[in-house]
Amino acid sequence: MRSVELFAGAGGLALGCELAGFRSEAVVEWDRWACDTVRQNATASYPLVADWNVLEGDVRDVDWSNIAKKDIDLVAGGPPCQPFSMGGKARAADDKRDMFPAATEVIRTLRPKAFILENVRGLTRSAFANYYQYTLLRLAHPEIVSRSSETWLDHYKRLQVEHTSVASDLQYNVIPTVVNAANYGVPQQRHRVFMVGFRSDLDAEWSFPEATHSRFALEYEQSVTGAYWERHKVAMKDRLPAQSPAANARLTAMKEAGEIGRPWRTVRDAIEGLPKPTIRNSSKHLNHVLQPGARSYAGHTGSYIDLPAKTLKAGAHGVPGGENMLRNPDGSVRYFTIRESARLQTFPDRYELHGSWSEAMRQLGNAVPVLLAQTVAGSVSEHLALSDFRALASHRAEARASLKLITA
Repeated sequence: MRSVELFAGAGGLALGCELAGFRSEAVVEWDRWACDTVRQNATASYPLVADWNVLEGDVRDVDWSNIAKKDIDLVAGGPPCQPFSMGGKARAADDKRDMFPAATEVIRTLRPKAFILENVRGLTRSAFANYYQYTLLRLAHPEIVSRSSETWLDHYKRLQVEHTSVASDLQYNVIPTVVNAANYGVPQQRHRVFMVGFRSDLDAEWSFPEATHSRFALEYEQSVTGAYWERHKVAMKDRLPAQSPAANARLTAMKEAGEIGRPWRTVRDAIEGLPKPTIRNSSKHLNHVLQPGARSYAGHTGSYIDLPAKTLKAGAHGVPGGENMLRNPDGSVRYFTIRESARLQTFPDRYELHGSWSEAMRQLGNAVPVLLAQTVAGSVSEHLALSDFRALASHRAEARASLKLITA
């Protein structure tokens, strides 16, 4: 299956799609450092992506004519999120960095069978309710484009009117879902909204994959059995205190009923096997260098080692919560190394990040966790394959029926 990746960044979503069976026709990214990261891994440490066609530049300036001639199965990407970020100016459509129009235009041009778009949870805030619904409608009907001098609100109203009656050749069934990456085996509490669309002419009934991991399963191993602490050989003084007998009884009942799945993965789980970082790079572990200067203060406490990490941020120092710092049981903190951060985003250890520590952390903070991307893309791939099988079966049934009429 063929795919195209927009706003690729360090390549987390693209790599997840590749691992799910898609083969990239183009990987588009404007930032030169991120492009260097992808190119470096495509030619050296990750041969799986050696044939990626990296296009450095603005997605709006790409000539899609040759790629449009191919049958593209998937368009994936994470449009820049500054217009909707909690830390941004929250200007939505009035922010020129809003890349949803550009993503929609690529979908209109390439007419993929499906698309996967990922963005910050802030897009679903009540302050953006109308614009969020407008975005979903625009993705559902990419051929109903905005007219010249038409405001987004006027376009939204027209989409609302035409949504139930339009006979556009290109329509998508769009399924938006807010997820926590920790519930899918990523050692990080990363809340994001996924907008997944299937072309309406396909027989594909899709829903977001079920969660596989849970906080309750982690609490069961930490508070009831102690298996987590024993596995990591954590001293008694460094362990979290057990919960109350009543809480442990509830956890045990949930475990016995098969309701809690697998335990959340923690920071300790993620960085297991890595040596304590020093200011010198290790030839054995790429990007594993200590970044000095971390300190803790009120509201800036880092990610506790025995829980999933806080959401990695694109800002170099992870303000305001110290998200890019590790906090030990004794309260001491240090910055995550680039390699540790890459593990929190489930990149393979042989995937090397290009640029300084702050630049690499920016790339990782903007990335989609590879494991989560693979989970979503894998489910989309399965449903596309099933749709193709159903279409083929239907075609054969029609052919047999026609043959019977001819020979009757």
